[in-house]
Amino acid sequence: MDGTDDVTQIVITPGGMTLADWRAIYEGAAARLTAPAWDAIDASAAAVARIVARGAPVYGINTGFGKLASVRIADDELSILQRNIVLSHAAGTGLASPTPVIRLMMALKLASFGVGASGVRRETVGLLEAMLAKGLTPVVPSQGSVGASGDLAPLSHMAAAMIGVGAIAVGGKILPAAEALAAADLAPLELGPKEGLALLNGTQFSAANALAGLFRAETLFQSALITGALSTEAAKGSDAPFDARIHALRGHAGQREVGDALRGLMAGSAIRASHAEDDPRVQDAYCLRCQPQVMGAALDLLRQAGTTLRIEANGVSDNPLIFADSDEALSGGNFHAEPVAFAADMIALALCEIGSIAERRIAMLVDPALSGLPAFLTPRPGLNSGFMIPQVTAAALVSENKQRAYPASVDSIPTSANQEDHVSMAAHGARRLLDMADNVSAVIGIELLAACQGIDFHAPLTSSAALEAARGHLRAVVPTLGDDRHFHPDMEAATALIRTGSLATAVAAELPGIG
Repeated sequence: MDGTDDVTQIVITPGGMTLADWRAIYEGAAARLTAPAWDAIDASAAAVARIVARGAPVYGINTGFGKLASVRIADDELSILQRNIVLSHAAGTGLASPTPVIRLMMALKLASFGVGASGVRRETVGLLEAMLAKGLTPVVPSQGSVGASGDLAPLSHMAAAMIGVGAIAVGGKILPAAEALAAADLAPLELGPKEGLALLNGTQFSAANALAGLFRAETLFQSALITGALSTEAAKGSDAPFDARIHALRGHAGQREVGDALRGLMAGSAIRASHAEDDPRVQDAYCLRCQPQVMGAALDLLRQAGTTLRIEANGVSDNPLIFADSDEALSGGNFHAEPVAFAADMIALALCEIGSIAERRIAMLVDPALSGLPAFLTPRPGLNSGFMIPQVTAAALVSENKQRAYPASVDSIPTSANQEDHVSMAAHGARRLLDMADNVSAVIGIELLAACQGIDFHAPLTSSAALEAARGHLRAVVPTLGDDRHFHPDMEAATALIRTGSLATAVAAELPGIG
C-alpha cells in the first residue's frame, strides 16, 4: 500500500491480498497490479500461443462453449469466436450494479489474471488496470448470473465495455463505451485466443457483492454493539451478563469479545451505578442479557465468511486454466461459486439477526411495562405518539430481512441445455446483502434514537464516557424528542451515522471486527 496525491493506492499482489486491502479498494482506493505479476501474465499468454500452434482442439481456445464444446473453430476465426462470446453473453438485466462493487470486481479480476493461469495477454490486463485507474467503470446490470460457469452475464458486460460495446460510467456520467475509452486515450481491445472466455468466466461479480456485504455487515455489527449498550443503559439493565467468567465457560471467541466490549462500553456509568445494588429485577430480557451470545455468534459467522471470501478473492476461478510450465489447458470447475454462495448466506443470516435483536430492544424500550420509561418514549404519551411508529418501521424492515435471509445456496436450476446442471446461485445470494444492510442500518438508527431518548429521561445521571460520546454524536444532529414532530428527518440523520460508520468512529473504544 502506498499514497499518491493523498489517494491511497493498493498494490494488488496476486494470492497475497487481505480483506483490508479489498475494503480499501471498495471504499475508493486506487489499485494497480504488482510488477512481478506481469512476467506470469506473459508466460501464460505465450503458453496459449503454443497451444494454438499445435492445432489440437482445446476447450475455450479453439472450440465452441458449453454444450457447443465439440464444435471446432478455425484458426482464422479465433478472434471472432472470443468477440462473439462476449457479445452474446452480455445478456444481463435489471438495475446497474453500484460503481464501488464493479470497481472491486475489476480489481478482483486483475488479481486473478496476475496469477498467470488465465492465458490473457499483457495488453488485455493493462486495459483493465487502466480503466480502473482512470475511473472508467463498465455499466453492469445486476441480474443474470446463477453463480456457476462463472458470473457470465455480469462479467460479459465488463468485457463488452473493454471492446468498445455497451456503456461506461465516468465522472458521474454514463457514456457509450467507445466514447468513454477514446476520451481517456484508451483503445478498444481486440480479443486474442481464450481472452473473451477468461474475462467473462469467474466468480468476481459474486465475490465483489459478497465482500461489499461483509464490509457493511462489520460496520453494522460494531454500531449495534454501541446501540445495544445504550439500550441497556436506557432500560437500566445490568452489565453482569457481560462478565468474562460467564463467557469463558462456553468458549466461543466472538461471545467472549462481545461481552468484553459491552462491559467496556458501560464502564464508569453513573446510570449503572445507580441501580447496581438492591435492584428488584433479577434478570433482564434476552434482548439485553443475551447480546454476547447472539452478537458473538454473528461475529464468528462473519469471520468465517470473511475467511472464505479472502481465499476466493486470492484464487483463480476461470476455465480452462493454463499451466505455462507444461503448456496444458485443463478444464475444471473453479468457476462454480458454491463457496461464495455459502459465505453470502452466512452474511445474510448475521445481518438478519443483528437487526432482529436490535428491533427487540426497541420494542422493549417503548413498552413502559418492560423498560420503566414513559410509554413510547415521549414525555406526554397520549397527546403524543413518540416512538410508536418508528418501532413499527423497524419491525417491518426486520421481517423483510427474514424473508431475504433464506439460503440462496440450497437452490439450483439447470442451464445451457443441461450441460451446466448444478449451480450455486451465489450472485443473487450476494447481491441481496447491500439491500439487507440498508435495512439493518435503518433499524440500528432507530435504536440509536430510542436508546438516547431513554437515557435522556435519566438526567442528571449520565452514562459512561464512551456512551456519552455516542449520545453526543447523535445529539449534534438530532435533538431530544419533546412533543411529536416530523420523525422521518430524525430517522434519516440517525441512519446516516450508522451507514457511514461515523457512530463507531465517534466512540473511543476498541470494538471487535472481522480482522
